[in-house]
Amino acid sequence: MKITVAGVGYVGLSLAVLLAQNHEVTAITTTPAKADKLNKLISPIQDDEIERFFKEAKEGKRKLNITTTVDKAAAYGSAELVIIATPTNYDDEHHFFDTSAVEDAIENVLKVNPNVLMVIKSTVPVGYTDSVREKYGIDNIIFSPEFLRESKALYDNLHPSRIVVGAYDHQKKEAEMFAELLKEGAEDENIRTLIAHPTEAEAIKLFANTYLAVRVSYFNELDTYAQIKGLNTQQIIDGVCMDPRIGEHYNNPSFGYGGYCLPKDTKQLLANYKGVPQTMIQAVVDSNRVRKEFVADSIIAKNPKTVGVYRLTMKSNSDNFRASAIQDIMKQIASAGIRVIIYEPTLENGAEFGGNKVVNDIEAFKNESDVILANRFDEVLRSVEDKVYTRDLFSRD
Repeated sequence: MKITVAGVGYVGLSLAVLLAQNHEVTAITTTPAKADKLNKLISPIQDDEIERFFKEAKEGKRKLNITTTVDKAAAYGSAELVIIATPTNYDDEHHFFDTSAVEDAIENVLKVNPNVLMVIKSTVPVGYTDSVREKYGIDNIIFSPEFLRESKALYDNLHPSRIVVGAYDHQKKEAEMFAELLKEGAEDENIRTLIAHPTEAEAIKLFANTYLAVRVSYFNELDTYAQIKGLNTQQIIDGVCMDPRIGEHYNNPSFGYGGYCLPKDTKQLLANYKGVPQTMIQAVVDSNRVRKEFVADSIIAKNPKTVGVYRLTMKSNSDNFRASAIQDIMKQIASAGIRVIIYEPTLENGAEFGGNKVVNDIEAFKNESDVILANRFDEVLRSVEDKVYTRDLFSRD
């Protein structure tokens, strides 16, 4: 099958690689340099499995039938299936996802290949698939939410926790076909699959991520309480998580949730609640803001002259720092008149980020910093552990 994937972020690229094991895949990007890089099998994102697959393909050990292009008309025109995985950032001013990139893809497809099946993989508001069907007068579009982690996107496609496809009753055959394509490329068997209405599938995505945000916020608020009361956070978490209904997972305190999905998805779900009674969805959005304020205040109270920020990324082994909690904390610290420097190897040494200097000589960074802010602890900080402020309790030993 000839499959075109619009978007080469972690969702689009991981899907393209997954499907390229068995099908002819064309990926679309708007950036010629990124297309050139991908056609040389060099990943523009940090993902161990994608990098491994590309390395094995270059060595002739793995078949990957994948091409990347900026020519939308050619890519869409020859496709038998189009997957739309373009970004949908949350617009804080209008309180809604910006879905213009998704609609741009739909419109380009309709110009050259109006009858091809389109699958939206981008995260969208509840009711979005219904709205585009009506807007464009089409019946060849379905929705399938993704449940992928940063830096582990291909791994999660190879070992999916579940596959959800949102389709209308008369599209059951198309929904099952798409689910089978995902299973065909996966390494696991007996993958749980749900075929739902598109609107319910859209809600599944937003509610799943908001539940994860609730869990992150819960353990962060537990940690805030323990710090203020002088209690041992780790002992409390260990005891709470011994309950099998709670479990010993996703329980490591942090500076707040961030990254590609949780901040925008929680806000979008809250926007979808307009006219519906709720307190919890608003609370989880507020909780994340309050947590970041607490961390910033804790640093400011130490009266440092220079605060060093160790990595802008949200998690270890990631190169993404979009919407990372530490950025809001940096702004609050800097607004208190405290100098902030940043150690971030993905940025150029001596450059500025948010008005703060990047210092990528690790020894100079450690020496200049009175306090080092680290969302996740790294062994390189062990020699100055007394300077480090982190709430990372379970990856330091």
